[in-house]
Amino acid sequence: MPELPEIETSRRGIEPYMVGHHIVKAVVRQPKLRWPVSGQIMTLENAPVISVQRRAKYLLIELPDGWIIGHLGMSGSVRILPEFIEPGKHDHVDFILSTGQVLRYTDPRRFGAWLWEEDLATSNVLKHLGPEPLSDAFNGDYLLTRSRNKKTLIKPWLMDNKLVVGVGNIYASESLFEAKILPQRPAGSLTESEAQRLALTIKKVLQRSIEQGGTTLKDFLQADGKPGYFAQELQVYGRAGEPCKTCGTLIESEKHGQRTTFFCRHCQR
Repeated sequence: MPELPEIETSRRGIEPYMVGHHIVKAVVRQPKLRWPVSGQIMTLENAPVISVQRRAKYLLIELPDGWIIGHLGMSGSVRILPEFIEPGKHDHVDFILSTGQVLRYTDPRRFGAWLWEEDLATSNVLKHLGPEPLSDAFNGDYLLTRSRNKKTLIKPWLMDNKLVVGVGNIYASESLFEAKILPQRPAGSLTESEAQRLALTIKKVLQRSIEQGGTTLKDFLQADGKPGYFAQELQVYGRAGEPCKTCGTLIESEKHGQRTTFFCRHCQR
């Protein structure tokens, strides 16, 4: 599933092709996604794009009358292509641009979404989200305060979007490894120094992934069609049974909150 670095990579990739130009129209070949494609999107006509932003795992395209909110779901991606390229089986939505190009949304599982909102402050999908992990609001003091008396395991706790957005399965596992914290511990067991280290590590891991264009495991592609290269740097995720790159101990995996967690029992405490 595309996580924060993949969405930020997509945002950066499509922004230069959209801002300052117009969406001539939207072509919706499959309106039945996770939620039905909003009617306002289907009737767009010659709308100037003011900005392309991101909140959590949502792409936000700002128009004069409102916002297009895009979510890539489990397997989605967006690409900038020449308009003449014929759509494939899983190409469900096109935003035709005044440049002669198209923002094309591809999603084999159809679990993404394209919604319309006049005011982001009233958006049902955005209003309950926690702070951005790369913002100043997310820090060790915040983590320590929120963790007190929490019996939830650290790994699924970090993946709660009400706590902090965008720290999905891959990056939670990688961050806990680099912070040397076992994912099976209750969140309330974090010490002050561990909370400070974990917050800083999450920021560093996410930033490194963004610089590498995200992580491609199966479906994700950047806006230019290239894969994300952070997969080559993964220390524990997807490496169960392989030796730890730090100590040589075999990487283990367990199910936490219905998601597979990867860790090194020697390096993490």
